[in-house]
Formats: sequence, C-alpha cells, structure tokens
Amino acid sequence: MRKPLAIALALGCALGLSATAAIAQTAQDASRLKPGEYIWAPQVAPEGPVVLVVSLDEQRAYVYRNGIAIGVSTISSGKPGKDTPTGVFTILQKNKDHRSNLYNNAPMPYMQRLTWDGIALHGGNLPGYPASHGCVRLPQAFAEHLFGITRRGDTVVVANAKASPASVVHPAVLAPVTRSGQVATAAPMDAFEVYWDEAAASQGPVSILVSLYDRRVSVLRDGVLIGSAPLQRVGDLELNGTVLFVMTTGMEDIPSLLDPQQRQHRWVAHRVLGENGAAMPTLQALGQSFWVPEAFSRRLYGILQPGTTVLVSDLPGVRATPAEQPAEPVLESEPGGPIQP
Repeated sequence: MRKPLAIALALGCALGLSATAAIAQTAQDASRLKPGEYIWAPQVAPEGPVVLVVSLDEQRAYVYRNGIAIGVSTISSGKPGKDTPTGVFTILQKNKDHRSNLYNNAPMPYMQRLTWDGIALHGGNLPGYPASHGCVRLPQAFAEHLFGITRRGDTVVVANAKASPASVVHPAVLAPVTRSGQVATAAPMDAFEVYWDEAAASQGPVSILVSLYDRRVSVLRDGVLIGSAPLQRVGDLELNGTVLFVMTTGMEDIPSLLDPQQRQHRWVAHRVLGENGAAMPTLQALGQSFWVPEAFSRRLYGILQPGTTVLVSDLPGVRATPAEQPAEPVLESEPGGPIQP
C-alpha cells in the first residue's frame, strides 16, 4: 500500500521544503507505518547512487539515493533460529521472476541476492514481525520500485540499530596520514595482505567499505572485489554507527590525502545508522584515525568517480567471491500461499 504521505513529501520538496526537513519527515512518518505499508518519493533525489539500510530492530528498510532518503518500508526479516545476518552487503544478482528452489517453487518476486548461500531481498508476506527463513521480505509494490532503481553492486546495510540522517562534511577516510595529519611514511605492510586487480571488473559503480570491525578496506566495482587492504587505526575515533559518503563532481583546492599529487574530491556525508544525536566525525578526526598502504590509496584515488560511495561502519563486511558461489544457489521464501502486496 502506497501511503499518501509520499505524495505530500514530494510536493513539500517541490514547494521549497528543504531536503533535511523532508528526511526528518520521512523518519517521523516511518514509525507510523503498518505492516505492508511504505513511503516512496523518488522525486526528492532523482539521480545518484542507491544505498539500502535495513534496520532489524525497527523492521524497516530505508532507501537513500545520493545520500538523501527517498523511501522507507516495513519489512519482515528472519524469524528466531533463521535470523537475517547483519553486515554490509552488495547486490550480487537481480531476478524479478525468481522462484525458490527450496520451498515448493514459491514465488520471490523482484529478488535481489545479497549472499550466494540464500539471503535476498524480495516481495513477500509481511505479518508485522520477523517471519522469514532469513531473507528480507518487502511489500511487493515497494520491492518493484526498489528493483527499478538499484544496480548490481549497490550497497545494502543490515543492522540492529536505528537509522538517522546527518549533515554534510568532506571526508578523508582512507588517507595514509599520521596523528598530526601529515602523509604517513610507515613501513610497507605484508604484501599478502593487500589485493588489487582492476581487471576483475573494468566498469560499473564503485563502492568502498571501511569496516572497523574487520580492520579492512574493501573496494568493489560492479559488485566485484577489485581491491582490499588492511586498515590500521592510528588515532581514537568513536564512529557510533555507520556513515555513508557520496562523491560529488566538486573539487577542493587542497591536496588529496589519498594522493597528495592530486586535488581533494568533495563528498557529501550522511549518517545512515547510529544513535540519534550522535556526533558526525570531523574531517580532521577521520584523517588522523586510519592508515592504509600508500600505493593502495593512490590506486584507489585513480578509480574514484562521481557517485562513488564510501561506507564507514562498525559492522563486518560481507564479501562474496566466485569461489563461494554454489553450483545451485538456494534461496528461501515462505512455503506455499500467495504473495501478499
């Protein structure tokens, strides 16, 4: 069921309501949604990279495009014993007419695969509580809307935390710097700990995951892992959740901390998970808190493009490689019965 609030939200922006106010209204309206209801207002941000945030605590899914909330929906996640895993995922595969090969050929419309071992987003029945076998069920119409704007490789965050927006900053998250903010000259790390293969995916959206849990930076293009390096903490930083950065077309008149021979890109920052009122990390704090190998950071600078996303999170990163793909991927759905819109 599409809520009239979505129309009001879009009209509010057209009449001059600020994006910040629109996001705040979306978050407020989300708490009043009944099972199967959703808000969809893509006009708020017509273009840009898409990130989906699934909040298991709230049984809600939030859609961000270009860092702005454009929709929110009720969901039904995994029931006890079949819990939906938390972490940062990428969309591996899309199939609008998928059927389960485990549960009586049950329909799973607008399926978007998150893992090769059976976790996906799809349209399904929403009883008002966690009831799936691990997948994230969405209202069928919302699943169709979402399917229409995502691409393989887009980022999906699943967490037990509340979603809340924040303000704009200019990040330098992956900078090889010292505590004083200078370019680091630390001894090179073990070569076996660094991976880079741009040929693995020559084109497509670029997404970068900075996992404080894994102490790892992972670079994906078109959903394929093309680079990975250890993340060394060299300062104290309380992230308090998950922050999304989206690269814009603008540039700063300062050297990039990824590659001092180049100019710094301009980014938009948005807190997508975390405690309400939690402070956004400053540029200086981010730049002084982490180090990655210099050669890796220079390569990373070279593939950045407008729309590139950087997700900095306390969550583990969930990465799939071709070796992890089973010969016959198994996905789940509710056995029997029609899909409820």
